[in-house]
Amino acid sequence: MVTVALVWEEWADQDQGLPSYESTGAAGADLRANFPHDQRAGVMLEPGARVLVPTGLRLAIPEGYEVQLRPRSGLALRHGITLPNSPGTIDSDYRGPLGVIVLNAGNASVHIAHGDRIAQMIVAPVVQARFAIVDDLNETRRGAGGFGSTGRG
Repeated sequence: MVTVALVWEEWADQDQGLPSYESTGAAGADLRANFPHDQRAGVMLEPGARVLVPTGLRLAIPEGYEVQLRPRSGLALRHGITLPNSPGTIDSDYRGPLGVIVLNAGNASVHIAHGDRIAQMIVAPVVQARFAIVDDLNETRRGAGGFGSTGRG
């Protein structure tokens, strides 16, 4: 089990709780909107608009891991709420505020309230590669085919 260390922003509403896995098989821990005192009414997100939603947290991810932020499927299906940079990556050496860029890809305004579950957080191992220029690449059956070259469906 990997431990991600968290600290609350001084203004944060700690009653909102820490990220949490909502089922025993959940891969992602839900993150909640945690607005500062003067913004506790939340935010109205118009179609096509995006906003950085605060979580009230900062985190320290162990070296060799990252945190990925992903949309919640229910919000995407019902309201068109997604994360435009999904999956968003938080590197192990970042110590700033944890915010979630939320996009309304739907056709109606959506209110994001203080305490709403807005995204899920995945903790994943990271492999850093070595990059090398070579004279030739090995051949494969697929070759240079891309963008649907392997067939439909």
